[in-house]
Amino acid sequence: MWGSGMSTETAEEPAGKAGGGPGPSVRMSVFALMIAVMLAMLDNMIVGTAMPTIVGELGGLEHLSWVVTAYTLTTAASTPLWGKIGDMYGRKGVFLTSIVVFLAGSVASGAAQTMSQLIGFRALQGLGAGGLMVGAMAIMGELVPPRERGKYMGMMAGVMSLAMIGGPLVGGTLTDHLGWRWAFYINVPLGGIALVMVVTLLHLPRRRAKGSIDYTGAVLLTTGITSAVLVTSWGGTEYDWSSSVIIGLSVLALAAVVAFLVVERRAAEPVLPLGIFRSRNFSLMALIGFLLGFVMFGAMTFLPLYQQSVQGASATNSGLLLLPVLLPMMVVSVTTGRATTRTGRYRAYPVIGGALIPVGLFLLAQLDVGTSRTTSALYMMVLGAGMGFLMQLTMLIAQNSVELKDMGVASSTTTLFRTIGGSFGVALMGTLFADRVRETMTERAGAAAGGGPSGGGGTPAQLDAASLERLPAQVREAYEHAVADGTHTVFLVAAVTALLMFVATWFVKEVPLKGGEPAAEDETEPTPEPEGTVSPV
Repeated sequence: MWGSGMSTETAEEPAGKAGGGPGPSVRMSVFALMIAVMLAMLDNMIVGTAMPTIVGELGGLEHLSWVVTAYTLTTAASTPLWGKIGDMYGRKGVFLTSIVVFLAGSVASGAAQTMSQLIGFRALQGLGAGGLMVGAMAIMGELVPPRERGKYMGMMAGVMSLAMIGGPLVGGTLTDHLGWRWAFYINVPLGGIALVMVVTLLHLPRRRAKGSIDYTGAVLLTTGITSAVLVTSWGGTEYDWSSSVIIGLSVLALAAVVAFLVVERRAAEPVLPLGIFRSRNFSLMALIGFLLGFVMFGAMTFLPLYQQSVQGASATNSGLLLLPVLLPMMVVSVTTGRATTRTGRYRAYPVIGGALIPVGLFLLAQLDVGTSRTTSALYMMVLGAGMGFLMQLTMLIAQNSVELKDMGVASSTTTLFRTIGGSFGVALMGTLFADRVRETMTERAGAAAGGGPSGGGGTPAQLDAASLERLPAQVREAYEHAVADGTHTVFLVAAVTALLMFVATWFVKEVPLKGGEPAAEDETEPTPEPEGTVSPV
């Protein structure tokens, strides 16, 4: 057995060959999982490029943010529930269900006739997306022993990077030649392939739940997550941070989380077993995942804006703009994954990544109007390499810290912390960026241009190179300096935040990965058992 402390009813061997690594059927199953992950990653990247056309046809510009918020909200809120239900009732059926829900939401979104319909169908699509990533990671955790898992997670990181690069290009091509509805319909053939492969190739042990779902805990957790995501989505944009709506949502989120913790301590079958946080490594991976999401999503949001507004890059090739980040991230993820599989050692990689990320962010904080594309690309490569050391290892270490029966909860919790971190990061950095742009515009172009080129609500617009060329020279120059100053601010904040992540990586304990060469019994860190679990003698 590679999981310690298993109960007799959930102790299962991974589906790979004993001592010989995963067989061909397992590798094909992992390939199907990668297609499902690509579905979730591609969707937002493709839809983003289609949004201007969608608004032009359906109208409802004032509700545009909800097209994104509805998807993000249901994805985040459903993530822990998909993980727990998979643990209780078996991962295959739950994973197939999430694919079907995602595809139904995709088809409905493509057929939407109004902006309200699109928002509702995007919420359905996000509900399914919440189970795609978690299901894929949890199934991989059951199929492949931790010692072999590193190289597959490295490949998964490569698929994610490929989706981030190709998504905008595919989205632009589909929108221009087939229409924006195909930005959603494209999910159907990919999802169909994944469904067929999962049904025919994936074989997992059947599992029966001993108890019922903790509905009270599920409602409280959903309420807390929903309120927190709305605070980060609306704060500083739809409403002022000091408004009654934001303060009320913040209080509701805090109250729901406190009540959730009380309920989970007493629940017979908790949605989120608090015992898993007794593992130091798991708790550290949750914290590191939150901080990684904070700095990563912020960087991915503001780097293209700087390149388009200051360096004159084309918005249509927005995926290619991030190549200096994504390629090193992909290469390092695959390399470290294979090295982890070969040696069974991993502690050095989070520390190296934790050091490179703040260095890369401090370098990016030096960007200004005179920085060349070559220089900025080199800075981006440092950041990308750092993220490559951490992206998939956080999931691997988290999964290695829990029992096999809690694999879904561990995967969903790690994903959730990264998602929430990303929401907080984008919201906070967006507010800081907008404030700094307004200040610089006022200083350089005068009070008349203090708002800068702006969209609705006085928020500085994200102008592309063509739009900037049409501005008066004084305003254009002021805006370029404003964006550079705003970029400096957000990357400086991200760099300071990343230093906390670097400190956290030093406390990670080297717990040998099981499933490869046998490890001495006394080298393993005992996994905490939930109350009531009886270990086999």
